[in-house]
Amino acid sequence: MKTLDSIPTGKIERAGKLVKTGVKIGGNYVKYYGKKLVNPDLTKDELNENNASDIYNGLKSLKGSALKVAQMLSMEKNLLPKAYVEKFSLSQFSVPPLSAPLVRKTFKEYFGKYPEALFDAFEKDSVNAASIGQVHRAQKDGMELAVKIQYPGVAQSISSDLAIVKPIAIRMFNLQGKDSDKYFKEVEGKLIEETNYLLELQQSQEITQACGVIPNIEFPKYYPELSSERILTMDWMTGRHLGEFVKTDFSQETGNKIGQALWDFYMFQIHILRKVHADPHPGNFLINDEEKLIAIDFGCIKKIPNEFYEPYFELAQKDNIDDDRVFMKKLYELEILTQTDSKEELRFFKALFKEMLTIFTSPFNGEVFDFGSPIFWNKIADLGERYSKDEQIRKMNGNRGSKHFLYMNRTFFGLYNLLHDLRAKVEVNNFRKYLD
Repeated sequence: MKTLDSIPTGKIERAGKLVKTGVKIGGNYVKYYGKKLVNPDLTKDELNENNASDIYNGLKSLKGSALKVAQMLSMEKNLLPKAYVEKFSLSQFSVPPLSAPLVRKTFKEYFGKYPEALFDAFEKDSVNAASIGQVHRAQKDGMELAVKIQYPGVAQSISSDLAIVKPIAIRMFNLQGKDSDKYFKEVEGKLIEETNYLLELQQSQEITQACGVIPNIEFPKYYPELSSERILTMDWMTGRHLGEFVKTDFSQETGNKIGQALWDFYMFQIHILRKVHADPHPGNFLINDEEKLIAIDFGCIKKIPNEFYEPYFELAQKDNIDDDRVFMKKLYELEILTQTDSKEELRFFKALFKEMLTIFTSPFNGEVFDFGSPIFWNKIADLGERYSKDEQIRKMNGNRGSKHFLYMNRTFFGLYNLLHDLRAKVEVNNFRKYLD
């Protein structure tokens, strides 16, 4: 793969890149409508593929926040056309890495030394390049290490990147008014945290130590003396990415074992630690030769305040969904409904969220849940299909829910998808046995 010798870091330079991308997209639409005149039955498949490719190609050279947003969107499989999901998912694995000279320069700038001065061996070519940083293998005192290096300028360009991406997101998710700012500030705050590798080091050590009691899951050890604000060093963990593993011929027993470990890991964090690994895409998990789960990235951690936790999980109880008085009270507490809603909006969103929550909270309303069951996923697909075509929803304010929904829903959506890929049947309350 071609390497990058530089990354645009200035606001004008980065905006210019996206303007060029916008021109390409405009050209794609012109071609599409030209062909549509000749063939009225033409679908948007080719248009979506061309647009997704041009957007991804524009973002991947920028790296940073814009590419991270694409990665987040790739997990929203029910919101985007397939072409976008497939192309944006490449931001998890297939991004051009920094060239060796730029790696050395970056290392010197952030750490004050070249990598060969700190390690016994350091591989100049990265083994994984993603949106915010890339990973290199290294050795020291007989230890195999993974060294994550942050791309130059990523931390400084977060605000300007999101300002560029904001109009696209507003249109895509039908956000209206100044209230939408709370969602962008939540994303901005989380991305700023993700670029602080000293914070990631602290969070990684705290969570992995607390979750060490859970069987069938392993974590790398982290090395503060070999880490800095822009460089993070940990054990090199061997295994296949979860996304690769689920394509193999694994047994139901293995899927259940790994799935149970994954479920317990998340439930323990959410209900006990009140903070959670909020980036559950396949690139952040490995499966080793012993068929154990390995969690390798703790950059995106969402803290769950009590004022959100309580009503959020009270709405996970079927009795509360079925009790109209309680249900409405929780919808207001969670900012799903507001005092300014019209009667039409109240009626529409009450019905929408009752159906949505009944489906999405079903894993919590029994002792065992089968994430491999097609019934559950068919209901989700049907709901997404119906409301994506609903003209009424486009006329209403899309600002729905507390800002905390953004990463909590992302967490559950990603977790459910991973468990589905594993075809796992899990014991829902199994995590409680590790509380002592």
